[in-house]
Amino acid sequence: MEFQLLQHGRAAMDFIADLGGSTARLRPQIQADMSARGLSNDTLSDDLDQRLRQVDTAMTDSQPFVALAYLSEWLSTQHGRVAHAAFEAQRSEFEPRIRALQQGGSTLEVIAGDNLPDYFRGPWIHRTTGGWDGHDFQGFVHGELVHREYVAKNYPGDIFAQRHEVLTTLPRRDYADIMEFGSSSGHYTLQIAREFPRAQLTGCDLSLRMLEQAQRLGNEHQFSWRLLQVAAEDTRLPAASFDLVTSYIVLHEIPAEIARAQLREAFRLLRPGGDLLFTDVTRYSALDKLGVFWAEYQAINGGEPWWREAASLDLGAAARAAGFVDVRSTGLGGKLYPWMVYGRKPGNAG
Repeated sequence: MEFQLLQHGRAAMDFIADLGGSTARLRPQIQADMSARGLSNDTLSDDLDQRLRQVDTAMTDSQPFVALAYLSEWLSTQHGRVAHAAFEAQRSEFEPRIRALQQGGSTLEVIAGDNLPDYFRGPWIHRTTGGWDGHDFQGFVHGELVHREYVAKNYPGDIFAQRHEVLTTLPRRDYADIMEFGSSSGHYTLQIAREFPRAQLTGCDLSLRMLEQAQRLGNEHQFSWRLLQVAAEDTRLPAASFDLVTSYIVLHEIPAEIARAQLREAFRLLRPGGDLLFTDVTRYSALDKLGVFWAEYQAINGGEPWWREAASLDLGAAARAAGFVDVRSTGLGGKLYPWMVYGRKPGNAG
């Protein structure tokens, strides 16, 4: 949906985006201070918790490090609130247009209802006030304001192009039925539909507010998606129903045991010869000690309670344990992010 924020809301969103970008300029100064204090891959503790304490203790008098801590805390807690305020200033204008997009070929089925797992009901991922369902238009606020006006401006590369690029790594173009785990507000769903326009697309998520936005996005682009509010580890769908099961940067927002369960469910849902493609954050095994420190720093400040166990999970081994063959676990295009795991269910594609 095309829209224009009022001047105050636009200025507020630009401010937090620019402030977020400014933190990157502190990193070279922090790295210099760390080196001056003898913090390096050779001297940092092997134990991650000790490493975090080691850096905090050594860097207490580093002004760039202290500034980053304050800025990270403020941005983590306030970015969602700033976006909510921008939306509320124009609710009377936005709401009728948003609700009109609920009508169309994309459907939404409520299966889980209020019977939600503890890992979803508990923490506020990304420190989003109230969690993913904490605002009646959280899907629009997160997908259209936070994601496009803040996140996309502060992450390297084009986060929307990345969603498309991972799909080009798949070996087939003839998928008839595709299942997406963790559809959220529909950004990856849209790329799947564009890459495989003839496929029937089903998506699931636990957040009703996010799925409502995905439904609106599908209708806006005249797609007919089947969206389900249900846990991806227990979709309750018939076995051997899909040719591809995929997800984009979802696994770090769930416990590792649930990620393993989702791999097993993906295997169950796939037809023989079907493909798996999951992506997530960079594996800690692919980073040096400093790299892991900074990833952990981001996770702690960003409200990611399962990041460490997710990033420590060997996705290749987990996929093989679920039954997949021809497994590959690597970064996209030889880079470290996004991290991908591909696997195939044994048998011949129909």
